[in-house]
Amino acid sequence: MDVLFDTINVRDLLSAGDLSDPTSPLSAPDLRLLIQRLDSHSRGIKSQVQSYLLSHHSDFSSLFSLCSDVVSRTDDIASELGGVLQLISDRPIDVQIGEAVSEIEVKTREAKLKKELLELVRVISRLSERFGGAREALRSGRLRFAAEEIRNLKLAARVCDTEENVAGREPVVYGLLKAQWHECFEEIQEVFSRFVDNAVLFEQQSNRIRVKYQLSVDGIAGVDFQEVLESMEVVGLLDYGLARVADLMIKYVMTPVINSGSAIAFVEESKQESGKLTEAFLRMMQSPDQKIGTVDSEMIFSKIIEVAKFICERICFKSDSWIRSFGRLTWPRISELIIINILSKVVPEDASELADFQKIIELATGLETALKDLRFISSSDKKDERLSNFTENIEVHFASRKKKEILGKSRKLLLSCDFAVPQEYTRKHHSPKGAEISVDPSDHAVDLLFLSEKCLVSEAASGLMKMVHDTLKDVCSSSTRVALELYHAARDAILLYEAIIPVRQERQLDSINQVAVLMHNDFLYLAQEILGLAFQYRPDFPNCIKEHAVFVDLAPRLHLKAEEMLQRQIQLVIFNLKGALDSADGFQNTHQMQQFESAKLSIDQKKCTSYGSPSCCLQSIIRACVSSWNQFFPESLETYSFWMIWQRRKHYSFRGLYT
Repeated sequence: MDVLFDTINVRDLLSAGDLSDPTSPLSAPDLRLLIQRLDSHSRGIKSQVQSYLLSHHSDFSSLFSLCSDVVSRTDDIASELGGVLQLISDRPIDVQIGEAVSEIEVKTREAKLKKELLELVRVISRLSERFGGAREALRSGRLRFAAEEIRNLKLAARVCDTEENVAGREPVVYGLLKAQWHECFEEIQEVFSRFVDNAVLFEQQSNRIRVKYQLSVDGIAGVDFQEVLESMEVVGLLDYGLARVADLMIKYVMTPVINSGSAIAFVEESKQESGKLTEAFLRMMQSPDQKIGTVDSEMIFSKIIEVAKFICERICFKSDSWIRSFGRLTWPRISELIIINILSKVVPEDASELADFQKIIELATGLETALKDLRFISSSDKKDERLSNFTENIEVHFASRKKKEILGKSRKLLLSCDFAVPQEYTRKHHSPKGAEISVDPSDHAVDLLFLSEKCLVSEAASGLMKMVHDTLKDVCSSSTRVALELYHAARDAILLYEAIIPVRQERQLDSINQVAVLMHNDFLYLAQEILGLAFQYRPDFPNCIKEHAVFVDLAPRLHLKAEEMLQRQIQLVIFNLKGALDSADGFQNTHQMQQFESAKLSIDQKKCTSYGSPSCCLQSIIRACVSSWNQFFPESLETYSFWMIWQRRKHYSFRGLYT
């Protein structure tokens, strides 16, 4: 049958000569020949088809029969499908099917949820039983098991160390489990606390620390102290328990040892039953070789090491982690006590004694080394080297202490000065042409560096400058850090005068009196002295502070204060003189009794003292006042002060005031 499916090429039915020119049209004979050959070929094909059909007759018969069956079945299916469609159109079964499927899904979810809830109930029930088991184990003395259960239940109940507010974001049952865990934890914490309190205690009558290893609390007997510490470590309460013991040791052992000097000795005792250690004691007693109050740093440090060894062996059972935890709880307070009660008290009083402090540095370093060997403090954490840090910075502590001492003495001196004129400077003889005063040597009469004058100053100013000079002498012989602190102390002492005296004597400055005179001279004296400090001491200063040690910047402000004091008093004098002139009618004709009485009354009311007059026109008035006062009040301090200041007007105190 393949010949039926092949393509018939017309040109194959013609001879080759007829196709010599493919582009030329066929002639009539060629066409007739072609028709004949096509007809012959067609008959051949028909013959082949007929013979094929005849040879496959049975196959075609079965195929046609099968097709007939399929057609008939298709008709049956079509009729049945029509019935189904009719049924569906009359009753919407798809809706019922959808409802049934939805109901099945709901029931399935409910069943799954109930199954999960049932499983959760089983878990909660098991957790509750475990909580009860932990409590029961605690009451029966199985502390290690109870601690492990509490630790595991913490994870199961989703308890975090830093609780967050998760209300509304987790099931209520977790809140109940957490509350139950906290109750159980507080219960076990309370039991452990009682065990620790029973294990380590201080007996005041016998003055000793007692450590018990077989404990009995609330009917729970036969519990080993080491097991208690192990259980506390499991549940995370070790620091809490050891903190109670640390407070006991600090209060009753370390503090007396450090505060009482080297007067305490320790004796370690123990008690055994059946070859097993049941109790250990650390007895404190008066040292036979030392007196109370005697401070022997080496002996005290050795006592501290002895107590630390007792703690490591008898309380912490030589466990590195327990010893380290105990050290973290006690060392900061122990080191603070040592620094306050021992090291700070032996800080050298003088810069020359700093070399002798080297032994204390070695002892402090040795104490820390011994505690590091015991694992009492960390060998890698520099923060635990508190004593070494303090002793290594002893120069700073010395300088700070010295600075506080200098400023304290300066403040005390300034507050105690009454600014009274010494008796040796009162006038012995006075005449209108001048005044004579005693000139006995005294600290109150000082020479000014840059003026050829003597100046009467207060005890505060003279004492303050003496203290400044002594401090600067110490600067010359001190190390760099000490010298810098002492230099600042000297500057601050000078500034204290400016800060304290004008405020303290403010009320005295509202009138003309000797306080203002002394304060004016004090400021002038301090300003003059400051100008010479750098020339006097800078060559001997340490090289590192030569460029930083400056005093000249203080001189202008002190000189300005002196000038302000002077101008303030001059204004008061001018005001009083004008009042006196107005009330005494110009002091005219004082030889007449009436005018004399008027002038005398004016002088009695004003008692005006003066530094001088700012203009030439008042000079005659001042002379007239002096003449009148000298006639009637020859021993008056006001007249003396007025006359002396008038005589000094041409010197430094009043330079530039006269035209």
